[in-house]
This record gives sequence, structure tokens and C-alpha cells, in this order.
Amino acid sequence: MRRRLVLGSPLQLLLLGCSFALAAYAGVRLLADDWFGVALWLVGAALLHDLFLLPLYAAADRAAVRGLGAAGRREWVMYARVPAALSGLLLLVWFPLISGMVAHRYRSATGLSPDGFLARWLLITGVLFGVSALLLVLRLRRARRR
Repeated sequence: MRRRLVLGSPLQLLLLGCSFALAAYAGVRLLADDWFGVALWLVGAALLHDLFLLPLYAAADRAAVRGLGAAGRREWVMYARVPAALSGLLLLVWFPLISGMVAHRYRSATGLSPDGFLARWLLITGVLFGVSALLLVLRLRRARRR
């Protein structure tokens, strides 16, 4: 049997080509100034994630699954995973401002006060976990009615 190569529509091919061109342009611009610093940052980020962060949050997730799984509530884990992942992502993105490490640079670059990033991140984290708990309560209430 002869297989046919499926390429997709011409519009898909055009969009894919434009995406590759834009990524190549961004890569050339990014690596033009300090290619060694960028490469070092990428390798360091990959090593930090793979050697430290991945085992850390995998162990936390496994503990949550075992704790709730033993109680017969294994499906509840997603109600903690999603807000924890979103909160962790926000922390990762905004860590320099949350920690105050770049407060002077932020103020001089934007003219705005860097105060409040920690409080806002904590508030967003609380709201994420609160909404997740509310959704769990609504799901349990609906399941109880059935």
C-alpha cells in the first residue's frame, strides 16, 4: 500500500512558513547581542527545571495523590494542581519583581513603583485556590443531589 504525504491546505503551509520565519528572525535578533549569555541562560534554565524543580513538584504531586487517593478522593487532586500550576507560573514569570531584586531597575525604566507585586501575587494565588475550592464544592453538591 502506497502512503500519500499530507501537507495541509495552502493557508496552513503559509502560516507555518511565516511562523518559522518569525521564529528565525527573533532567534537571530536575540542571539546577535549576547549569544553566549542567552545560551547559558537557556541551558541553566533547563538544568534548573530538570534537576531541581521537576523532582520537587513531582514529589509534591505524588504526595497529594497518595494523601487524597488513600481517602478515596483522588479526583480532587486536579482542584489543587491547576491553581498551584498557575500560581507557580506567575511566580516564575514575575519572580524578580515579587522578590524585589530588580526594584530599582523597574522604577528607573517605567517610572512606576515596584511595591505591591508580592501582595498581588498572594492575592491572585488566594483567588485561584478559592475559585478552585468553590468549584469543588459545587461539584460535590451537584453529585450529592444525584
